[in-house]
Amino acid sequence: MISVNDFRTGITIELEGQLWQVVDFQHVKPGKGAAFVRTRLKNIAKGTTVEKTFRGGEKVQRAIVERKPYQYLYESDGDYIFMDNGTYEQVNVSPDQMGDGLKWLKDSMEVQIVFHGDRILEVEMPNFVELAVTKTDPGLKGDTAQGGSKPATVETGAVVTVPLFVEEGDVLQIDTRSGEYLKRV
Repeated sequence: MISVNDFRTGITIELEGQLWQVVDFQHVKPGKGAAFVRTRLKNIAKGTTVEKTFRGGEKVQRAIVERKPYQYLYESDGDYIFMDNGTYEQVNVSPDQMGDGLKWLKDSMEVQIVFHGDRILEVEMPNFVELAVTKTDPGLKGDTAQGGSKPATVETGAVVTVPLFVEEGDVLQIDTRSGEYLKRV
């Protein structure tokens, strides 16, 4: 059990028979009355988000989740195969479990797979990836007054907005959480 006063972003709890992840929380102590905790929770199975208010000090069941490093091997019949480097055990991950991380996935990439018991909850991509540009239009000098940007397709097929000076073959560092270009490597 965990007190709602100890909530932190990313904690997984069991509530009403389902798994929820704390997305956001706020401790509120009004001038009159008892303190309470206002939260935004994400249903892990459905992906929906709800807002819920708890009384201060209320206890909820904390879900035991485990994060393990796995290496991406290949795609087979629509599933993605990952291997535990310690035990060489392989797991199949569906595209739904991959989520948005799928557009950044490349061969031999190491990711964190989150388990609840034997069930895969999600695949956590590294925060930053380095990918080569496979297709982009040439940036013409003087096209803009402000520096400008253009779309570029990277080796995984994702399209990223980049500055005009980026060319095909350049290796870029990209933030997987926002999909933004950070720098040329």
